[in-house]
Amino acid sequence: MSSALFKDPVNLIITGVGGQGNVLSSQVLGRLLSGRGFQVSIGETYGLSQRGGAVMSQIRLSARRAFGPLIPAGQADIVVGLEPLEVLRTLGTYGQPEVRVLTNNRPIVPINVLSGQAVYPEEEKIREALKALGRQVWWIPASETALQLGQAILTNMVMLGALIGTGMLPLALDDFIKLAQSQWDHKRAEANIQAVREGIALSGSFTGK
Repeated sequence: MSSALFKDPVNLIITGVGGQGNVLSSQVLGRLLSGRGFQVSIGETYGLSQRGGAVMSQIRLSARRAFGPLIPAGQADIVVGLEPLEVLRTLGTYGQPEVRVLTNNRPIVPINVLSGQAVYPEEEKIREALKALGRQVWWIPASETALQLGQAILTNMVMLGALIGTGMLPLALDDFIKLAQSQWDHKRAEANIQAVREGIALSGSFTGK
């Protein structure tokens, strides 16, 4: 696999809500890219994570030098979403015509919607909006896949696998396997490896449109 980036730096955002494992996935991605020799900067912002508030990780990677961790408005190249409405919100600030988007297709309804103070947009409207805002959009059944694997928390690793599977970053399954086996006990490593493997397969099945 080529070690080249499609641009330098690449500005990548992982977004979701509290409890989805957003921060872990950004840390794992950072380690994977550092292992490939890239300079990686990560900045994280937290909402009311214990109440399902927004969580965003900004990741900047370069083969040339270290960049500051904060991505300027309108300059995201890739957005990976664990929750679709959070993706749409993120694109409102950081999107640009060439952005590529991967999103989990399962919504997490926020408290203000549950209380009747707001309305969650229909899925089709979110799909149309993302299609209009991004160059490519992958809808990934990550939560469904994680549940089939027996652990909903694996949603983040399914999405990480989907990102690897697109080929946008110079990473492969073997990179993740080596990291997982060095970081976690055997049972946890195998569960996460399987989730990433499933995500890679899904990214090929759900062509970005």
